[in-house]
Parts: sequence; structure tokens; C-alpha cells
Amino acid sequence: MPNSSRRRLIGLETEYGCLVEDNLPMHQVIGRLRDWFFENQRHGLIDVHHRDWDDPPGNGGFLFNGGRMYEDMGHLEMCTPECSSFLEVVHYDRANDHLLAQALHELELDDTVSIIRNNIDHYTGATFGCHENYSLDRQAVSSDEAIFSLLTFLTLRSLYTGAGRVGGLETQRQLMRQEREPLLDNFDGFQITQRADYVENDFFRWVQGNRAIINTRDDPLADPTLYRRLHVLHGDTNVLPGAAFLKIGTTALILDLLEIDDLPMLRLHEPVSTLKQISYQAEGPWQVFMNPAETCNAVDVLEIYRERAAQHFTGRDTETDALLDLWKRANEAFASNDPTGMVGILDWVTKRYLFQHFCEAERIDLNNDWLQAQDLEYHHISPERSLAHPLAKDGHWSLNLEAAVKRCLTEPPPDTRALARSRFMRQIDPLDENYIIDWDCVRWADRMVAFPDPYELHPTVTQNPDELTDNSAGWPEDD
Repeated sequence: MPNSSRRRLIGLETEYGCLVEDNLPMHQVIGRLRDWFFENQRHGLIDVHHRDWDDPPGNGGFLFNGGRMYEDMGHLEMCTPECSSFLEVVHYDRANDHLLAQALHELELDDTVSIIRNNIDHYTGATFGCHENYSLDRQAVSSDEAIFSLLTFLTLRSLYTGAGRVGGLETQRQLMRQEREPLLDNFDGFQITQRADYVENDFFRWVQGNRAIINTRDDPLADPTLYRRLHVLHGDTNVLPGAAFLKIGTTALILDLLEIDDLPMLRLHEPVSTLKQISYQAEGPWQVFMNPAETCNAVDVLEIYRERAAQHFTGRDTETDALLDLWKRANEAFASNDPTGMVGILDWVTKRYLFQHFCEAERIDLNNDWLQAQDLEYHHISPERSLAHPLAKDGHWSLNLEAAVKRCLTEPPPDTRALARSRFMRQIDPLDENYIIDWDCVRWADRMVAFPDPYELHPTVTQNPDELTDNSAGWPEDD
């Protein structure tokens, strides 16, 4: 669906888990998968320069479909191109799964290597992320009231975005600080979100080891006088297209409200504690503190945001109407305290429903270690192995999903700078090792083209630019 009435770039960065047979060195497997993308320019051009101290030449590169893939701290990370549509982001995210599955197959690793799109290493307790990027008007309202309203939504939206997890009560006790132990009193072994335990701040700039709900780093990757970029890293990696569509779409609509200065003035008392509280409460009602003495139902708060968005944006385009309809259905399901109507749409609801059936059939509880293996199978990128894919429900968010994903394997979005970047990448002589590719510029031979306007499809090429320099930054690859 064309994005004719709004202008916002959106993109995802997904860090993938990898399981290998004991006799296979992990670093070699990761390297072979990465190199498959760039061998003979199969899907893109590999970096020939340092992007950062931990991102040397050959560590990754840009893809002809507008995205990027690289090795990040021992695991694979794939980025979608800059998209102007909620659904496009979902399609390119799924295309990345298809590309990785194709790489496994062609490298004959299907039976010995598993790629998992989740956020938890059950063995070590480590976490890896799914980062969301949203462009913002530099002149958008940035009052304290508006920013704390945005923070409130980003905290409570975990009811839509959570991927669900099991992990064992003892593991959770080790992760939780002593003052949060009461959250575990009625904990049955299932959490709504995978990332909640690892978030420590409302706002923070540098987020390696000190993760925040909102990253305050100002790195727009476009004309800084016109654009900001909201970098969100507390969300889970979604498997079901409905959950991904709802996560991306609702957040984008909240930013639309921010830009027109009509966000509901709502403020949580302690967002980080609330995020963890919701994660440990798999059954409603979800009561949250708006101040030390006042509680509200989280679903009622989310409904205020939805109603405000519907008031402004209903009828804007078919994609927005589909998103608002799905958002309403989700709120109604949670308000009824029976979210099973969202099975096949929301990940944590689907996983919990599935695991409860497993527990009944096997006469076990949710703390059983066997379920951790099933948790990983839920997130397997292969549709044949994933426990989620057979349960996925079709809707407006997945119409023509397979056809759209097939296009996204090789083609960039038609209406953002990713199209121009891809076109110029194809002009680079594969034997010429003197080029630099970044989100907002391409330099090669004696030419350079910059993309300060992320919607410019035909930027001007500069002849004989200054000597190529290593000034790339890229998306913040910080988790």
C-alpha cells in the first residue's frame, strides 16, 4: 500500500540467535553465512573500510534490496531498508528470514545450524535485540509532557509487542534485584516480554550494558536540521506478522500524534518497574501506577492513545485503517481478560496458549526445562520448524504476504533513498576496492552521491569528490 499521506522512515535491525552442532565452530558458521551474501555480489557489496572499531572491513555490507547485514559481537544482524510503510517493514523483515534460510540451504547447513529470531540465550542468560528506528521531524514537540507520554506508551505497548518466554524461576530470581522479588510471588514461569529484565533506564544515551526504553543518542542519518531519529531497543523480536505490524504501526501513529502536538498527557510513575511488572503478569487486569497513589488499567490507558489516533487518522489510507482496526481488536481482547482471540496474531498470547496445551498433554508445568527448547522452536526462521507459523492468522496486515516478501528479497522500496542507494551500488565495479557505502551516502571511483533527503530518488552525483575518508557511522550497532 503506498504511503501517500505521511512521511516517516521506519526500519528494523534484528539480531539473530544461532545454534550449531557441537563439532562446528560458531565463528566459522557465522562467517560463512555472512560471506554467502556478498560472494560474487550475490545480494550486495561487502564493506572495504572500517565503519567502527568493532566493525572492520569484511565484517558486513549493504544489500541491493536496500538493507544491510553484518556480524555484531558474534551474531548475525540484519537491517531492513528505510521504509515509508508499516507493512513494508514487516515484508522486508520476513525477507531477511528467507535470505538466511536460503543461505543455510545452499551452504548445506540446514541439518546442523538453526537460526532463531528471539532475544534470549536460555543457556547463558544473555540478551540480543530488535531495534526499531523511526524518523522524526526535527521541529516536533519535545516538551517534558510529550516525551513522558511517549515513554508511557512505549512501556505499555509490551502487551502487543511481547514475544513471550519461559526460562525457569531460579534464572529469573538471579536476574531480578532484591527489591523486585515480590513480582515473583505469583509468577508461573511465563513472561510476556523477553527484554524487560534487561532494561534499566527510562532514557540513556549509550546502551551497551545499560539499556533504556528510549535511546537519547541524536544520530538522524539525514539532514540534521530537518530530522531526528527515535531509536527504540526495548521491544521483542516478533515472529507473527500481526504482532510486527501492530508494534511498528501503533508506534508510528503515536509519533504522528507527537508531531501534531496532540498526544494524551499521560505519565507513568515508574516506567522501568512497570515494564517488568507487566512482563511477570501474564493474566490481566494489568493495573499500573500513574502516580504513587493512583492506579489505572493499562488497557484503558492504551485505549486513550488508540482513540486519539483514530480521531485524527481514520480514513487517511487503507493501511492506517487496517492498523487501527487491529489495534481496537487487541484492546478489546485484553479488556475482556481473555486475550485468546489474539492467538495467531500476538506472539506472547500465541506462545502461552500453545505451551499451556503442551503442559496439559505432558503433565508438566511452565518451569519445565523441555519448554525452553520449544521456546526456541517457536522462533525458528524455517516455516517447517517454527511452532508459530502454522498458527499465524491472515488479515489486512498479511495480504499477499508471500508475493511481497519475494519482491523484497532483491528490490528496494520504491519511494525512499534505499532505491537510489541500490541503483548506485550496482554501478560500482566489483573489482574496485575504493568505495564507501553508508545509509546517507555512496562514494566510488571519482564520484559521490549524498542522501540528506531520505525521500530523494534522484540525487545529484558529484564528480571528483575529496579523497575518500572513513567517516561512516551506520545505525547504532550497540546491543
